[in-house]
Amino acid sequence: MVCSMMKKGLVAAALGAGALYLAFGTHATSYVKTAFHKVRQNAKDAVDPQFEIDRARDEINNLRPMIEKNIETLARAEVDAEHLERETATIQANLTSEKKVILGLRDQLKSSEVRLTSHVADTADEIKGDLAHRYDHYRYVEQLLAEKQATLKAKRKTIKAAHEQLENLRTQKSTLLAKLAGIEARLRMIEATAAKNEFQFDDSALSRAKETVTELEERLDVMARRAEMEGRYAGLEGTSRVVDPSRDVVKEVDDAFGGNGSRPTPKSGEKSL
Repeated sequence: MVCSMMKKGLVAAALGAGALYLAFGTHATSYVKTAFHKVRQNAKDAVDPQFEIDRARDEINNLRPMIEKNIETLARAEVDAEHLERETATIQANLTSEKKVILGLRDQLKSSEVRLTSHVADTADEIKGDLAHRYDHYRYVEQLLAEKQATLKAKRKTIKAAHEQLENLRTQKSTLLAKLAGIEARLRMIEATAAKNEFQFDDSALSRAKETVTELEERLDVMARRAEMEGRYAGLEGTSRVVDPSRDVVKEVDDAFGGNGSRPTPKSGEKSL
C-alpha cells in the first residue's frame, strides 16, 4: 500500500512538472521559485511586527552565551600566556647563567688550566666532556626557548584578535539593541497614530454627495433658464394665418366683446392693426 501511495505521489509530481513545463516552457523553474519567494514574503508580512521585534531581541540575547564562553576562553588564554611568559623569562635567565659557565670551561681548556672540584683534579678530558654536555644541553634549551617564544608570540596575537572580536561583537550588539529600541518606539508611534484615526471618514462618499448636489444645482439652473427663455421667445414660433372658410370670426368677436361697440377710426397717418 505504501509503495502504491509513493507511486501515485511520483506520478502526480511528474504530471505537475509536465504541466508547468507545457505552460511556461524552460522558464517553469523560474516561475516556481518566484511564486515560492512571493508566498514566503507574504507569510512574513502577515506576522505581527511586535512578534518580530521580540524574536529579534531573543536572537540578540542569544549572543550572550557565546560572548561569555569566549570571555572564559580568553581569560584562560591570557593566564596561560602570562605563565608562558614567566617560564620563558626563567629559561632565558638560566641560559644566560649557563652561558657564563660554558664560556668559563672553554677558557679553561684554552689555557690548559686544571681546577679542583671536591678536592679531585679534573683532567682536561673531563673538562672537555663537561663542556660538551653543557653546551649540548644549552643548545637544546635554547631551541626549546625559541619554540616557547614563538608559541607565546602566536598566543599574544590570538589574544589580541580575540579582544578585537569581542569588542566588535559588543559594539554590534549595542548597535542592534539601539536600532531595535528605535524600531519599537517607531512602532508605538504608528500604533498611537492609528488609534487617533479610529474615526475614519470616507472622502469618496463625501465627494459623491457634493457631486450630486452640484448636479442638482446645475439642473435647476438649466430648468430656470429654459423657462425664462421659453417665456421670452415663445412668440417667435408664429401661428398659422390660414382660417377655416366656414368660420365666422367677426361673429365670435361680437359675441365676446359686444356687437354694438364701435371701433375708433384711425387718424390720418396711423395704421390700423
